[in-house]
Amino acid sequence: MKKRKVEESAEGREKVTDRRIVESLARGLEVLRAFRRGDLELSNQDFAERTGLAKATISRLTYTLVSLGYLSYNYSTGRYRLDAAAMSLGYAYLSDLGVRRLAKPMMQELADYSGLPVALGARDQFSMVYLECCRSSDAITLSIEVGAHIKIANSSLGRAYIAGLSDAAQTVLLDALEVHEGENWPPIEEQILVSVESYKKFGYCLSIGQWKHDVNSVGVPYRPRDGTPVLAFNCGGPSFLVDRNRLVEDIAPRLVDFVRRLEAQ
Repeated sequence: MKKRKVEESAEGREKVTDRRIVESLARGLEVLRAFRRGDLELSNQDFAERTGLAKATISRLTYTLVSLGYLSYNYSTGRYRLDAAAMSLGYAYLSDLGVRRLAKPMMQELADYSGLPVALGARDQFSMVYLECCRSSDAITLSIEVGAHIKIANSSLGRAYIAGLSDAAQTVLLDALEVHEGENWPPIEEQILVSVESYKKFGYCLSIGQWKHDVNSVGVPYRPRDGTPVLAFNCGGPSFLVDRNRLVEDIAPRLVDFVRRLEAQ
């Protein structure tokens, strides 16, 4: 398959050369994307550094975004924060995500059984963003919050997402990841391809100490029948709580089963 021309922003995000893209809109969205978990306010300098855009361009974009209600300006600090219009986009997305509502009881059931967090995520550029997470009330678990991001390339959540894509979509994403990862790509690609084969054979993908050296997890893609984007579920935790054998023999079959039941609804 012919590769697309792929570039990256200062943040390492994929940029595809396409005449149909409205560049000014894309730049405005890049400014909004610059906010990270824990960021209350950012300056024009922060935006410039994170997006790679010129300061003059940033100034025009932030002025426009404030005028439209997507950012608010703090005159005391000279910095910006996300405003209601930006927040409403996220709330609208989550409230309209029917699978989140349908999946939550099954996610909670698996979390209570395993003592491990069970999460639902969607792709955001080269990361997966958590859309829902269920935990057992009496377990030591990972700190996972809705809206947090995790790398797509080495997490079971991300690998499950990749495995659930069509061959053509996989090729496009892997091409972009190759550019993004640079010299680190060969071992990462090998791990991803192993995960894709695991999904084809067994219905799940593993990450054994590859996201963090002391964390193991299993992921399963969710492929909606209505043609909406692929999502993914995962379950995992500290290696002292869940080793590879427990994942493969106990957790993975249960996760695969509930995702298949969900897809059938």
